[in-house]
Amino acid sequence: MENKKRALGRGLEQLFNTENLDLDSFEQAVYESASREEIIDLNLDELRPNPYQPRRNFDKEALEELASSIKEHGVFQPIIVKKSIKGYEIIAGERRVRASQIAGLKTIPAIIRNLDDMQMMEIALLENLQREDLTAIEEALAYKTMLERLHITQDELSVRVGKSRSHITNLLGLLRLPNDVQDLVTSNKLSMAHARVLSKLEDDERIRELAYDIIENKVPVHSLEERAKKEDKKVKNVHHTKPVRPDYLYVAELLSDKLDTKVKVKENKIEIGFTNVADLNRILDVLGIKE
Repeated sequence: MENKKRALGRGLEQLFNTENLDLDSFEQAVYESASREEIIDLNLDELRPNPYQPRRNFDKEALEELASSIKEHGVFQPIIVKKSIKGYEIIAGERRVRASQIAGLKTIPAIIRNLDDMQMMEIALLENLQREDLTAIEEALAYKTMLERLHITQDELSVRVGKSRSHITNLLGLLRLPNDVQDLVTSNKLSMAHARVLSKLEDDERIRELAYDIIENKVPVHSLEERAKKEDKKVKNVHHTKPVRPDYLYVAELLSDKLDTKVKVKENKIEIGFTNVADLNRILDVLGIKE
């Protein structure tokens, strides 16, 4: 433990043990604990992205602006890296690295710290959540990874990243969408509000049809919600050979909203839909059931 504390730097171990980790506090602790000798210039071609980096796309215009600033003033704040088998993995500061490459620099100031995989994952997510806007799908994938790798509940994750439980649940629901529709969300062609309505539908082909209709005809969210409700009722009418009691439909809608998935209540049975093991674990978590 003492060796780990020295590798992380004074105060970092304590920061990671707190419920809510703040990236600014993390970086500040690194800079305060680093001696002048520990701030070294590393070759940019030796650096590799954090393997847990959730961001798929970086804003080109923002990178160009940062590159112009770096050309004029240099890199004020060292990046933080971890030594790997080949070169270094970026813990914090990937935008500075990319902008420095655009600016034509060969080296960048850096501080080396030894974080484990779980800490690398948290820092990668927090750097984007607290400083840059992730797309809804990128954010959802990051949450899914943290839940699976850290073996924590959604409640624990919400405290850890400073987001509401409902926000995390809503985003995770988007991962039930077909991959090509998820790509539309990532490219900002489809809003999160539209995607959330679509994620409650079961038919992938119908989801695709509606997604492209939304984009082509600029369908507002409330219109999509009404259309989805009508189609849902038609599907229920086709599948039910016996009339469904109104209170059953009401209960099904309540459960569906609570679990953010398809729920059917009929003939003294409750059917809860899920798409994969991760989605099942999410539902169990919402229900307060421990594996």
